[in-house]
Amino acid sequence: MSSRQDQLTDAAIRVLGGQGLRQLTHRAVDAEAGLPAGSASNHFRTRDALLGGVVARLAALDRADWQRTTGAVHPADLDELARLLADFVRTAVGAGRSRTVARLALCLDAAVRPQLQADLGQGNAELVRWGAPWLRAVGSPDPERHCRLMLDHMDGVIMHQLAFPDPAFDPTPGLRLLLGAIAPPRAALP
Repeated sequence: MSSRQDQLTDAAIRVLGGQGLRQLTHRAVDAEAGLPAGSASNHFRTRDALLGGVVARLAALDRADWQRTTGAVHPADLDELARLLADFVRTAVGAGRSRTVARLALCLDAAVRPQLQADLGQGNAELVRWGAPWLRAVGSPDPERHCRLMLDHMDGVIMHQLAFPDPAFDPTPGLRLLLGAIAPPRAALP
């Protein structure tokens, strides 16, 4: 994408994350981006094209976040992985809240938009490709399936915290419990 398209899709993510799917219009994106009227429709002719652009931008932002995280950290055990995933969840409901709300709005809309479902499905498959090696490294016998399970758990925890904020929120114990179930400790060698 061009830098102008990134500017527009970033604005669309802010609109989605702050005002919801119904408020996402080309005009709202132009206003949020501080660009002249018609800018969004010049780059994304239809609403579906705009939604596709947002999904692609979310995937690019996720990829950049993942590379920043994995470039420095390789969890050595289940506890470290649980802490890392808990940090991700906290960011998703904290500093990354707008992006998370935008993603959830798109997920709900995907239930009635097959193309959007396919586009989001590709991003989810990429998350599994990124996460499965970590689960393999900590002993999961079926890392791809277990990664999908972990992502489903995290999505539910994130959605619940967004809808019903708890100031004492700590996702670590639940993540640690789930990780322990999918990658039980290896038996000690005699």
